Amino acid sequence: MNISRAKATDLIKGSQGKFINVKFVKKNGDFRSLTGRTGVYKSPHAPLTGEGLSYNPDDYGLVTIFDTQIKQYRMINLNTLQELTIDGETHQVK
Repeated sequence: MNISRAKATDLIKGSQGKFINVKFVKKNGDFRSLTGRTGVYKSPHAPLTGEGLSYNPDDYGLVTIFDTQIKQYRMINLNTLQELTIDGETHQVK
């Protein structure tokens, strides 16, 4: 199913901790697939400092996802998002 970038953003931000898989193009041009969750605020593998970010990710088209494979937080560029799988449904982002 084809969805818009805005709809994909809404699905990711509204996933409420569900596992999602995203495929996107990294800043250096590499293609990346990531399985993770949003809404992870504390992990023994990636401790938080309590300082927060020094910028607003929404201003840059980014969203934070906890990568469950490497147990670290990653920023996903929503502008280069190619594919999103959530609730067993795969969506092509156009």
